[in-house]
Amino acid sequence: MIKAVTGLMVAVCLFTACGKEKQAPQTGKTVVNAVRVLRQDLPWDMEYPAQVVGSLDIQVRAQVGGILEARLFNEGEYVQAGTQLFQIDDRPYKVALEKAAGALAQAQAEEKKSQRTYVRMKKLRADNAVSKQDYDNALSAYEAAKANVQVAKAGVNDAQINLGYTRVVAPISGITGKEAQSVGSLIAPDGDSGLLTTMVQIHPLHVTFSMPGDQFQQLAAGFSSGQIALGDISKQSDGAAPADDVSVYVEAILPNGNLYPERGKIIFFDSTENTQTSSLEIKAEFANPDHRRLLMPGQFIRVRLVGAVYKDAVLVPASAVLNTAQGLLTYVIKDDNTVEARLVMAQLQGEMYLVTQGLSGGEKVVSGGLVKVRAGEKVQPQLQDFRVPSTAQNVQPPADNGNTVAQLEEVVQAAEVPDAEVLPAVTEQAENISAPQAGAN
Repeated sequence: MIKAVTGLMVAVCLFTACGKEKQAPQTGKTVVNAVRVLRQDLPWDMEYPAQVVGSLDIQVRAQVGGILEARLFNEGEYVQAGTQLFQIDDRPYKVALEKAAGALAQAQAEEKKSQRTYVRMKKLRADNAVSKQDYDNALSAYEAAKANVQVAKAGVNDAQINLGYTRVVAPISGITGKEAQSVGSLIAPDGDSGLLTTMVQIHPLHVTFSMPGDQFQQLAAGFSSGQIALGDISKQSDGAAPADDVSVYVEAILPNGNLYPERGKIIFFDSTENTQTSSLEIKAEFANPDHRRLLMPGQFIRVRLVGAVYKDAVLVPASAVLNTAQGLLTYVIKDDNTVEARLVMAQLQGEMYLVTQGLSGGEKVVSGGLVKVRAGEKVQPQLQDFRVPSTAQNVQPPADNGNTVAQLEEVVQAAEVPDAEVLPAVTEQAENISAPQAGAN
């Protein structure tokens, strides 16, 4: 009987202990990462794909026909305006000029003869020694002779112009293209053979790109409301910008990631949206005073439009915003560490959200593991450092080591083929390196 009572008491104690263990309340709080919502000016550097074009892209055409006698430039080189590029056979045009000069001399002689006759007739007419008809005939002959002199002079000018056209010169300073006609070809100014070469002006250069229409609307609306300011970037610069720098400018990012050393200026902003691409075309102009070929016409690059600033922008990291069916959601941590779910309106800017409604700055928000957080629960926040990425570009200007593209071209053109007796030794050495060693695994 005693054993039975003792066993019952043990069982009751065990049952009570287990019940207490199951009903023990959870006292630990969920640990979450949190950040402070920032409120500060945010540079809005917009980046777009772009293409480089020459500020002038022209065809060099013959203006007179004849045999192409000489090409006086190297294809692809930079030439100054006025440099002679081609020579067309000028002998026929010299002959034409001589004929025109002879015709002018004859017209001038006839003018002097008719002038003398007219002067005599004028004196005789004053004495009524000749008829009015004879006087009128002399006057008409003199006036016709003067007109013939003008025609002859025009003929000489025309012949001189045509003779000058046999020297085909560069109309602009720029890079020459390939020759379109070989020396010895018969060319005609009004046919396909009249095209001799092309030229591209590379100082300055133009870069064309497109801004999405909705982004332009956002920029225009923000500027109108005062939320977006233009030109503050230049005021916040470190003083390295030139004195004539514009407030809104364009930076060109080369294909290798380097930053083109010159800043661009917007020279064209389309007022009509392209209905096919829903974008607006923009053209920027970049100086290229040393005729460097860091940027080349036809090249595809990226450009960054710099100078727009969001005033008092409310910013949170992208990890602090949850995209739900109801909209963008953040979890705000109150002073008592209770979590509040709050819908916000925001725009993604890189790795951050620019909040336009729902947050005002200074709040603490959960910045990670949002799917595990529940509204109303208390959490233990671990405050993380949140800063806006520096506006300093992640691309660096190319280092100037003193070497130029012109020097590169000189080195390439001066390179010579190895001597014949050297080639076998080089080939044998290469074969020994590439051949597998005996016994190698």
